[in-house]
Amino acid sequence: MPRVSEMKGAAFDGKRMGYVPPKTLKVSKKLRLHTKRARHIDPITYEVVRHSLWHVNEEHGATIQRLSGSPVAMYALDLNPSILAEDGEFVYFGPYMQYMSGVTDTQVKWILEYRSDNPGIRDGDMFLANDPWVGAAHQQDVMLICPVFWKGELFCWVTNCLHQYDIGGITPSSFCGSADNAFEEGILIPPVKIVENNEIRRDIEELYLRASRKPESVALDFRAQLAGNFTARDRILALIRRYGADVVKGVMKQIMDNAERAFLAKLRRLSDGVWRERAYVECCRPGDRRTHRVCLTLTKRGNRLIFDNDGTAPQDGAMNATYSGWRGSIMVALNQLLCWDQYFCIGGALRHVEFDPTPGTFNCANFPASVSTAPVQAMEISLYPAYNVLSKMIYGDPEMRRDIMCIGGTSQWPATIFRGTDQWGERYGYLLVDPIGGAIGAFSNGDGINTGGQSRTPICKLPNIEHTEQTFPLLFLYRKEVVDSGGAGKWRGGMSAESCFVPHGTEHITHDTLSSGNATPTSPGMMGGYPGSVNAYKFRRGTDVKTRLERREMVSDIAELKGREEVLQLRQENFMQEPDDVYAVLWSAAGGYGDPFERDPERVREDVVENRAVSRDAAREIYGVVIGEHGALDLETTRQLRAEQRARRRRKGAAAEVLAGRVAARASENLELRREAGGLRYACAKCAADLGALRDNYKDRCVVEEREIAAANPNIGDWRRYVDDRPVFRQFYCPGCGALIENEVARADDSVLRDIELNLR
Repeated sequence: MPRVSEMKGAAFDGKRMGYVPPKTLKVSKKLRLHTKRARHIDPITYEVVRHSLWHVNEEHGATIQRLSGSPVAMYALDLNPSILAEDGEFVYFGPYMQYMSGVTDTQVKWILEYRSDNPGIRDGDMFLANDPWVGAAHQQDVMLICPVFWKGELFCWVTNCLHQYDIGGITPSSFCGSADNAFEEGILIPPVKIVENNEIRRDIEELYLRASRKPESVALDFRAQLAGNFTARDRILALIRRYGADVVKGVMKQIMDNAERAFLAKLRRLSDGVWRERAYVECCRPGDRRTHRVCLTLTKRGNRLIFDNDGTAPQDGAMNATYSGWRGSIMVALNQLLCWDQYFCIGGALRHVEFDPTPGTFNCANFPASVSTAPVQAMEISLYPAYNVLSKMIYGDPEMRRDIMCIGGTSQWPATIFRGTDQWGERYGYLLVDPIGGAIGAFSNGDGINTGGQSRTPICKLPNIEHTEQTFPLLFLYRKEVVDSGGAGKWRGGMSAESCFVPHGTEHITHDTLSSGNATPTSPGMMGGYPGSVNAYKFRRGTDVKTRLERREMVSDIAELKGREEVLQLRQENFMQEPDDVYAVLWSAAGGYGDPFERDPERVREDVVENRAVSRDAAREIYGVVIGEHGALDLETTRQLRAEQRARRRRKGAAAEVLAGRVAARASENLELRREAGGLRYACAKCAADLGALRDNYKDRCVVEEREIAAANPNIGDWRRYVDDRPVFRQFYCPGCGALIENEVARADDSVLRDIELNLR
């Protein structure tokens, strides 16, 4: 199977994995590009224009949010605006759903290469596009791309992307979980000119709306996107009139150049090496009970970072993403961990980043794979492992170490797609937005954030229950954070939550489930940290909920209700929820950081007694902390219990030699490199026990314990409900002191992962 790097000059041909921008764009001679820039800009002017451009992006997104009638824009913030230079290089993308903008530059470069001659790119034009093989997360994410001209030259681009309510396909809402291919999904539109001379082309708009079940809603969203582009274009032209085109262009280029310098300065502080992460997607189509492996490898070589997905499972079912989706996902983590100080300008960093996936894998799928569910499966599982490999890479620098962030919550979205007749007698179809509440992963120096949102959408917010009830025929019984959901560790991952509802104002609701990560955690911890909770669907039929409500008794948990429990599968379609049926959805929480035995016992007591984040049983079993009946910390018993557990770990392995050489580098929270006579060797950071030569996998010298996956988090149930491939929780202990060096969530038949491979001298 060829790799992208082997496909020289590869471009979109409608059949392969998608559009790979060539190094040199072929632009029609009919199109004049504005490339002149001011080289010397005084600092005050630079800062004023720089911040103005950022605010253009913010106003752009806010305009769409205010004008759209869709809860997608209002509550989920499933949109993002961008500004790009004349050649499609990123200046800024916004603080909304970031992986949307992560695929924008491929769209713009495609338009430059394939539309600049015919039909041409002119002032007053805008292009509509949603083709994932050109550059979109999935078909529902529709882009409106606007060239900005100044005196007959293409000066820059303003673009936006908004998830549309419904654009066709076999399932209302266009999340087609049982589609075998793209022909069964929503309409595919390569970039087409939908606005010409500042007027909407009615023929193209009617073509676009024809496949939708809710054309009025989609048409309104399109006009919100149109207004956003008009607003951004007008603001940029105002800047040009005030400061001059050369100055504004000079600021744009300087933003990217400064970002590049900052990125290179960080890379110079880091060692070369290879870092790997592995995760799994469950259930690619209805009836599937397999797990599908995803691999991510990050190689640092001098001033370049190279990402590849070698070892990822082949494309299959409806879980896939395209090259653009995979690349856009990784760009989110890259932006947040290495470019956060550059105000969302990733263009400079991208000059030194290579994306080298293997076509035909499920996160770099060839046409015509089904990709409509990509963001909730293939793209999420591509994004979140990037946090771990990048975090392990930057650990070696003490200052950058503070930027480490573990994998967050909703690392696989537990979608419940509902449809039917609403409280006004109108047809509807949508999905529960609540999992956007997510959770933020633990940091290297502090706990994560409970229901702190999804890190890929920095300004996202959990929708008010009342807004959802106002829009759809639902009545919420409760929404609450879930005890023990956050991954355990020296620093605890953020907790996730659970939403529970019944139909209201309608006879029934028809549902589809669309999920992964229900048996195998997809928010693993880091450097000894434990995984966050899995996703969970809970469904009870024929309950006594009406009687409870008539007695004015609040329901605090679905388990309190009488009724028949039903196990929902991960892609179960067309099941009915009647008014007496109760449905709860729990979304995955965030990973922890470091060995839980290193957490301050007083913090664990606070988690149990005051924060209600950890149960007493988990405090004892996972943290080794004993809390008395009245909430008092039993410190002496805690010390004894932790010592006994570490001794138990040591007894499972052979005696370890202690290294005496000086410390040459730190590879992780629990792993260091010592310089010995025979060369560099890995050692336990706590006791200096020998963990092998630099050329070897340090895990081979650890004491390995392979545990049931339920040991990783108290909220993990029986994996056999969903998959046939047994997941396991592997723990790697120091043979000298019994410290926890690292954990792995793995399929039982997968070999031990070599996650760190440093290239030091």
